[in-house]
Amino acid sequence: MKNILITGGAGFIGSHVVRLFVNEYPEYRIVNLDKLTYAGNLANLKDIEDRPNYTFVRADICDYDRMCELFAEYDIDGVIHLAAESHVDRSIKDPFTFARTNVMGTLSLLQAAKNRWNGEWEGKRFYHISTDEVYGALELTRPDGAAPYGDEFFTETTKYDPHSPYSASKASSDHFVRAFHDTYGMPTIVTNCSNNYGPYQFPEKLIPLFINNIRRGKPLPVYGRGENVRDWLYVEDHARAIDVIFHRGRIAETYNIGGFNEWKNIDLIKVIVKTVDRLSGNPEGHSAGLITYVADRAGHDARYAIDSNKLKRELGWEPSLQFEEGIEKTVRWYLDNEEWMDSITSGEYEKYYTEMYGGR
Repeated sequence: MKNILITGGAGFIGSHVVRLFVNEYPEYRIVNLDKLTYAGNLANLKDIEDRPNYTFVRADICDYDRMCELFAEYDIDGVIHLAAESHVDRSIKDPFTFARTNVMGTLSLLQAAKNRWNGEWEGKRFYHISTDEVYGALELTRPDGAAPYGDEFFTETTKYDPHSPYSASKASSDHFVRAFHDTYGMPTIVTNCSNNYGPYQFPEKLIPLFINNIRRGKPLPVYGRGENVRDWLYVEDHARAIDVIFHRGRIAETYNIGGFNEWKNIDLIKVIVKTVDRLSGNPEGHSAGLITYVADRAGHDARYAIDSNKLKRELGWEPSLQFEEGIEKTVRWYLDNEEWMDSITSGEYEKYYTEMYGGR
């Protein structure tokens, strides 16, 4: 039996990856490691929590001694490392937390894995999930003005140029992962993905935040004029990509994972407004007046766009959903699961952890 440690498995992307691996690989033991910070929610995994091949461990990846114990206790063969602080606005207010978790936490895991595996790399793998934000920003328009977006894309060889404390912390962790391969021979893989969306996303992020605000008739704050462009990837497509890369990706390689779905923020928001209103039975345009323009965020990159052709060419992966399909599924999920959303925004979901673990 392979013993796979998935860090951050109670979070948004992590819970989808944990569920996929538990369901698809009953012969594996899946160990879900999560500190259960504000964005961790075990309710995301209630459908699999009793599976015989699933184990949850509450711990902090920065606790090096505890990480060493876990690698020995569960005889870990592979790591899928998703645990991270990920909200840019929070990183601007508190960069120390992001450096601690994203940099030192990753280093703690790497060192624990190195010491446990002790040079016996056969059958071992350390897979680190990162972000396209490490690459910086792309031009917003073509030089000739012929298209709404630029004709450049982030590739696996794009030079790192992080602009926020969050992206700087992720860039540093990426470098540590690659350094452990180059220095010690550890079998590592790094992926950089575009913006994810879908069910179970903590409602501080744009799409669930705006769905929730429309439900409650609250303002929809748009940075600047909403001209910034992002590439959007449905979270279940990302989980499938992680599965493929973990099993068949080449050691010491980097793979970019993108949705080929570029949207200006303001256009995306208008789609969300229209979809929520339609599915809620509101008249068309009912919630458009909630859009409110606010001062732009510090260091707000103009455009991110991922070139995933290497992943498609080498491993055959490509996204299954275009954004219009994905946003329809996403909005329906949040409207059908209002209790989940309300428990998050009210803080009610934390009672579960208080009963089981003594609180956060």
